[in-house]
Amino acid sequence: MNDTWTLNETAAWVLDVPGKVALIAVLAVVLRWLAHRFINRITGRAAKGPVPGVLAKSKAGVFLSDLASNGNERRRQRAETMGSLLRSIASGAIWSIAIVMMLGVCGLPIAPLLTGAGVLGVALGFGAQTLVKDFLSGIFMILEDQYGVGDAIDVGEASGIVEAVGLRVTRLRDVNGTVWYVRNGEILRVGNHSQEWARTVLDVTVAYDSDLDQVQQILREESQKLSTESTLAGVIIEEPEVWGVERFDKDGAVVRTVLKTAPLHQADVGRALRSRVLRRFDQAGIRIPSTTLPPTGGTA
Repeated sequence: MNDTWTLNETAAWVLDVPGKVALIAVLAVVLRWLAHRFINRITGRAAKGPVPGVLAKSKAGVFLSDLASNGNERRRQRAETMGSLLRSIASGAIWSIAIVMMLGVCGLPIAPLLTGAGVLGVALGFGAQTLVKDFLSGIFMILEDQYGVGDAIDVGEASGIVEAVGLRVTRLRDVNGTVWYVRNGEILRVGNHSQEWARTVLDVTVAYDSDLDQVQQILREESQKLSTESTLAGVIIEEPEVWGVERFDKDGAVVRTVLKTAPLHQADVGRALRSRVLRRFDQAGIRIPSTTLPPTGGTA
Protein backbone atom coordinates (compact mmCIF):
# COMPACT_ATOMS: atom_id res chain seq x y z
CA MET A 1 0.00 0.00 0.00
CA ASN A 2 2.83 2.35 0.89
CA ASP A 3 4.56 1.46 -2.34
CA THR A 4 1.36 2.31 -4.24
CA TRP A 5 1.07 5.66 -2.52
CA THR A 6 4.74 6.34 -3.20
CA LEU A 7 4.31 5.60 -6.88
CA ASN A 8 1.19 7.75 -7.04
CA GLU A 9 2.89 10.65 -5.28
CA THR A 10 5.93 10.36 -7.52
CA ALA A 11 3.79 10.30 -10.64
CA ALA A 12 1.77 13.26 -9.39
CA TRP A 13 4.93 15.21 -8.65
CA VAL A 14 6.42 14.39 -12.06
CA LEU A 15 3.25 15.52 -13.78
CA ASP A 16 2.89 18.56 -11.56
CA VAL A 17 6.41 20.07 -11.57
CA PRO A 18 8.79 18.70 -14.25
CA GLY A 19 5.88 18.17 -16.61
CA LYS A 20 4.74 21.77 -16.27
CA VAL A 21 8.31 23.05 -16.60
CA ALA A 22 8.80 21.00 -19.76
CA LEU A 23 5.47 22.21 -21.13
CA ILE A 24 6.42 25.85 -20.50
CA ALA A 25 9.79 25.29 -22.20
CA VAL A 26 8.16 23.68 -25.23
CA LEU A 27 5.62 26.49 -25.48
CA ALA A 28 8.43 29.06 -25.23
CA VAL A 29 10.37 27.34 -28.03
CA VAL A 30 7.29 27.19 -30.24
CA LEU A 31 6.33 30.79 -29.51
CA ARG A 32 9.89 31.97 -30.22
CA TRP A 33 9.90 30.05 -33.52
CA LEU A 34 6.58 31.60 -34.53
CA ALA A 35 7.76 35.10 -33.58
CA HIS A 36 11.00 34.70 -35.56
CA ARG A 37 9.11 33.31 -38.54
CA PHE A 38 6.72 36.27 -38.47
CA ILE A 39 9.56 38.78 -38.17
CA ASN A 40 11.55 37.12 -40.97
CA ARG A 41 8.49 37.15 -43.20
CA ILE A 42 7.66 40.83 -42.82
CA THR A 43 11.30 41.98 -43.02
CA GLY A 44 11.88 39.69 -46.00
CA ARG A 45 8.94 41.18 -47.85
CA ALA A 46 10.11 44.65 -46.92
CA ALA A 47 13.55 43.91 -48.34
CA LYS A 48 11.92 42.90 -51.65
CA GLY A 49 9.43 45.75 -51.78
CA PRO A 50 5.75 45.08 -50.94
CA VAL A 51 4.38 45.46 -47.41
CA PRO A 52 1.96 42.84 -45.99
CA GLY A 53 -1.62 44.08 -46.27
CA VAL A 54 -2.40 43.27 -42.64
CA LEU A 55 0.26 45.79 -41.56
CA ALA A 56 -0.30 48.40 -44.23
CA LYS A 57 -2.14 50.84 -41.95
CA SER A 58 -0.10 50.25 -38.80
CA LYS A 59 3.01 52.07 -37.60
CA ALA A 60 5.08 49.07 -38.66
CA GLY A 61 3.50 49.31 -42.10
CA VAL A 62 4.49 52.95 -42.42
CA PHE A 63 8.07 52.07 -41.54
CA LEU A 64 8.16 49.14 -43.94
CA SER A 65 6.61 51.21 -46.75
CA ASP A 66 9.35 53.76 -46.32
CA LEU A 67 11.86 50.92 -46.27
CA ALA A 68 10.55 49.63 -49.58
CA SER A 69 10.94 52.99 -51.30
CA ASN A 70 14.74 53.00 -51.05
CA GLY A 71 17.40 51.22 -53.11
CA ASN A 72 17.57 47.41 -53.05
CA GLU A 73 20.88 47.10 -51.18
CA ARG A 74 20.04 49.87 -48.73
CA ARG A 75 16.58 48.37 -48.19
CA ARG A 76 18.03 44.91 -47.59
CA GLN A 77 20.56 46.18 -45.04
CA ARG A 78 17.93 48.06 -43.06
CA ALA A 79 15.58 45.07 -43.13
CA GLU A 80 18.29 42.72 -41.89
CA THR A 81 19.35 45.09 -39.10
CA MET A 82 15.80 45.66 -37.86
CA GLY A 83 15.00 41.94 -38.21
CA SER A 84 18.00 41.02 -36.05
CA LEU A 85 17.00 43.57 -33.42
CA LEU A 86 13.35 42.45 -33.35
CA ARG A 87 14.33 38.78 -33.10
CA SER A 88 16.62 39.51 -30.16
CA ILE A 89 13.92 41.48 -28.37
CA ALA A 90 11.33 38.75 -28.99
CA SER A 91 13.65 35.98 -27.75
CA GLY A 92 14.59 37.92 -24.62
CA ALA A 93 11.00 38.73 -23.73
CA ILE A 94 9.69 35.18 -24.34
CA TRP A 95 12.43 33.42 -22.39
CA SER A 96 12.32 35.93 -19.53
CA ILE A 97 8.61 35.27 -19.04
CA ALA A 98 9.11 31.50 -19.43
CA ILE A 99 11.88 31.37 -16.81
CA VAL A 100 9.80 33.34 -14.30
CA MET A 101 6.89 30.94 -14.86
CA MET A 102 9.18 27.92 -14.41
CA LEU A 103 10.48 29.27 -11.12
CA GLY A 104 6.91 29.80 -9.94
CA VAL A 105 5.99 26.22 -10.83
CA CYS A 106 8.99 24.95 -8.85
CA GLY A 107 7.72 26.78 -5.80
CA LEU A 108 10.47 29.37 -5.59
CA PRO A 109 9.48 32.88 -4.38
CA ILE A 110 9.21 35.10 -7.44
CA ALA A 111 8.51 38.45 -5.75
CA PRO A 112 12.02 38.88 -4.21
CA LEU A 113 13.56 37.80 -7.49
CA LEU A 114 11.58 40.38 -9.46
CA THR A 115 12.37 43.05 -6.89
CA GLY A 116 16.08 42.26 -7.04
CA ALA A 117 16.00 42.22 -10.84
CA GLY A 118 14.28 45.61 -10.82
CA VAL A 119 16.90 47.10 -8.48
CA LEU A 120 19.70 45.58 -10.58
CA GLY A 121 18.11 46.95 -13.74
CA VAL A 122 17.94 50.46 -12.28
CA ALA A 123 21.57 50.25 -11.17
CA LEU A 124 22.70 49.04 -14.57
CA GLY A 125 20.61 51.73 -16.21
CA PHE A 126 22.37 54.47 -14.27
CA GLY A 127 25.77 52.90 -14.86
CA ALA A 128 25.26 52.35 -18.58
CA GLN A 129 23.40 55.50 -19.54
CA THR A 130 25.86 56.28 -22.33
CA LEU A 131 25.57 52.78 -23.77
CA VAL A 132 21.77 52.87 -23.64
CA LYS A 133 21.80 56.31 -25.27
CA ASP A 134 24.01 55.02 -28.09
CA PHE A 135 21.75 52.03 -28.74
CA LEU A 136 18.52 54.07 -28.69
CA SER A 137 20.04 56.65 -31.05
CA GLY A 138 21.17 53.87 -33.39
CA ILE A 139 17.69 52.33 -33.45
CA PHE A 140 16.04 55.63 -34.35
CA MET A 141 18.69 56.41 -36.99
CA ILE A 142 17.94 53.10 -38.70
CA LEU A 143 14.16 53.51 -38.36
CA GLU A 144 14.24 57.05 -39.77
CA ASP A 145 16.76 56.13 -42.51
CA GLN A 146 18.93 59.13 -41.69
CA TYR A 147 21.84 57.54 -43.56
CA GLY A 148 23.07 54.19 -44.81
CA VAL A 149 26.17 52.40 -46.06
CA GLY A 150 27.67 54.31 -48.98
CA ASP A 151 26.19 57.69 -48.06
CA ALA A 152 28.39 60.78 -47.79
CA ILE A 153 27.54 62.44 -44.48
CA ASP A 154 28.72 65.24 -42.21
CA VAL A 155 28.25 64.64 -38.48
CA GLY A 156 30.18 67.65 -37.22
CA GLU A 157 33.77 66.86 -36.36
CA ALA A 158 33.87 63.94 -38.80
CA SER A 159 32.64 63.63 -42.36
CA GLY A 160 33.05 61.05 -45.10
CA ILE A 161 31.55 57.92 -46.65
CA VAL A 162 29.62 55.59 -44.33
CA GLU A 163 31.16 52.11 -44.27
CA ALA A 164 29.06 50.52 -41.52
CA VAL A 165 26.02 51.43 -39.44
CA GLY A 166 25.66 49.65 -36.12
CA LEU A 167 23.31 50.08 -33.22
CA ARG A 168 26.10 51.62 -31.11
CA VAL A 169 28.74 52.97 -33.51
CA THR A 170 28.80 54.39 -37.05
CA ARG A 171 32.01 53.91 -39.07
CA LEU A 172 32.91 56.36 -41.84
CA ARG A 173 36.00 57.11 -43.92
CA ASP A 174 36.98 60.67 -44.81
CA VAL A 175 38.57 61.98 -48.01
CA ASN A 176 42.07 61.37 -46.60
CA GLY A 177 41.31 57.71 -45.92
CA THR A 178 41.02 58.11 -42.14
CA VAL A 179 38.42 55.83 -40.56
CA TRP A 180 36.24 57.50 -37.93
CA TYR A 181 34.22 55.61 -35.32
CA VAL A 182 31.41 57.82 -34.08
CA ARG A 183 29.15 56.81 -31.21
CA ASN A 184 25.53 57.20 -32.25
CA GLY A 185 24.62 58.94 -29.01
CA GLU A 186 27.14 61.71 -29.79
CA ILE A 187 25.61 62.56 -33.17
CA LEU A 188 23.48 65.67 -32.68
CA ARG A 189 22.91 66.46 -36.34
CA VAL A 190 23.58 64.74 -39.66
CA GLY A 191 24.11 66.31 -43.06
CA ASN A 192 23.49 63.70 -45.78
CA HIS A 193 24.85 64.48 -49.25
CA SER A 194 23.47 61.28 -50.81
CA GLN A 195 19.71 61.27 -50.46
CA GLU A 196 17.54 61.76 -53.56
CA TRP A 197 19.49 64.59 -55.25
CA ALA A 198 22.30 67.10 -54.82
CA ARG A 199 23.13 70.54 -56.19
CA THR A 200 26.23 72.04 -57.73
CA VAL A 201 26.50 75.71 -56.80
CA LEU A 202 29.11 77.58 -58.84
CA ASP A 203 29.92 81.12 -57.72
CA VAL A 204 32.16 82.96 -60.20
CA THR A 205 33.74 86.29 -59.28
CA VAL A 206 34.33 88.62 -62.21
CA ALA A 207 35.86 92.09 -62.32
CA TYR A 208 33.49 95.02 -61.93
CA ASP A 209 34.28 96.25 -65.45
CA SER A 210 33.06 92.96 -66.98
CA ASP A 211 29.94 92.74 -69.13
CA LEU A 212 27.60 90.90 -66.75
CA ASP A 213 25.17 90.02 -69.54
CA GLN A 214 28.00 88.33 -71.45
CA VAL A 215 29.18 86.57 -68.28
CA GLN A 216 25.72 85.14 -67.63
CA GLN A 217 25.33 84.13 -71.27
CA ILE A 218 28.59 82.17 -71.16
CA LEU A 219 27.59 80.47 -67.93
CA ARG A 220 24.22 79.58 -69.40
CA GLU A 221 25.72 78.18 -72.61
CA GLU A 222 28.44 76.13 -70.91
CA SER A 223 26.16 74.67 -68.25
CA GLN A 224 23.64 73.77 -70.97
CA LYS A 225 26.33 72.05 -73.06
CA LEU A 226 27.54 70.19 -69.99
CA SER A 227 24.02 68.89 -69.32
CA THR A 228 23.42 67.70 -72.90
CA GLU A 229 26.72 66.99 -74.65
CA SER A 230 29.20 65.80 -72.02
CA THR A 231 29.77 62.45 -70.32
CA LEU A 232 28.12 63.95 -67.21
CA ALA A 233 24.82 64.59 -68.96
CA GLY A 234 23.27 61.54 -67.32
CA VAL A 235 23.83 62.81 -63.77
CA ILE A 236 22.41 66.32 -64.34
CA ILE A 237 18.72 65.77 -63.64
CA GLU A 238 17.24 69.24 -64.28
CA GLU A 239 17.76 72.21 -66.55
CA PRO A 240 20.73 74.32 -65.34
CA GLU A 241 19.89 77.76 -63.97
CA VAL A 242 21.91 80.97 -63.90
CA TRP A 243 20.61 82.90 -60.91
CA GLY A 244 22.59 86.03 -61.73
CA VAL A 245 24.55 88.35 -59.46
CA GLU A 246 24.56 86.87 -55.97
CA ARG A 247 26.59 89.54 -54.15
CA PHE A 248 29.34 92.12 -54.45
CA ASP A 249 32.77 91.28 -53.04
CA LYS A 250 35.78 93.52 -52.69
CA ASP A 251 37.32 91.90 -55.79
CA GLY A 252 34.26 91.93 -58.04
CA ALA A 253 30.70 90.76 -58.68
CA VAL A 254 29.78 87.17 -57.83
CA VAL A 255 27.53 85.42 -60.37
CA ARG A 256 25.84 82.17 -59.36
CA THR A 257 24.95 79.12 -61.47
CA VAL A 258 23.21 76.03 -60.07
CA LEU A 259 22.77 72.52 -61.45
CA LYS A 260 20.66 69.79 -59.86
CA THR A 261 22.55 66.48 -59.96
CA ALA A 262 22.36 62.89 -58.83
CA PRO A 263 23.74 62.31 -55.31
CA LEU A 264 27.55 62.36 -54.92
CA HIS A 265 28.10 63.77 -58.42
CA GLN A 266 27.93 67.48 -57.58
CA ALA A 267 31.72 67.76 -57.20
CA ASP A 268 32.36 66.15 -60.61
CA VAL A 269 29.87 68.47 -62.28
CA GLY A 270 31.37 71.49 -60.53
CA ARG A 271 34.92 70.67 -61.64
CA ALA A 272 33.86 70.11 -65.24
CA LEU A 273 31.87 73.34 -65.36
CA ARG A 274 34.73 75.38 -63.89
CA SER A 275 37.08 74.12 -66.61
CA ARG A 276 34.63 75.02 -69.37
CA VAL A 277 33.84 78.45 -67.94
CA LEU A 278 37.50 79.33 -67.42
CA ARG A 279 38.32 78.44 -71.02
CA ARG A 280 35.43 80.56 -72.36
CA PHE A 281 36.32 83.48 -70.11
CA ASP A 282 39.89 83.43 -71.44
CA GLN A 283 38.58 83.48 -75.00
CA ALA A 284 36.19 86.37 -74.24
CA GLY A 285 38.76 88.36 -72.26
CA ILE A 286 36.72 88.26 -69.06
CA ARG A 287 38.98 88.67 -66.05
CA ILE A 288 38.61 86.69 -62.82
CA PRO A 289 40.25 88.74 -60.03
CA SER A 290 42.84 87.06 -57.83
CA THR A 291 44.38 88.13 -54.55
CA THR A 292 47.94 89.35 -54.98
CA LEU A 293 50.33 86.87 -53.41
CA PRO A 294 53.61 87.91 -51.75
CA PRO A 295 56.82 87.07 -53.65
CA THR A 296 58.36 83.71 -52.87
CA GLY A 297 61.98 82.99 -51.93
CA GLY A 298 62.34 85.32 -48.95
CA THR A 299 60.91 88.32 -47.14
CA ALA A 300 61.18 91.95 -48.02
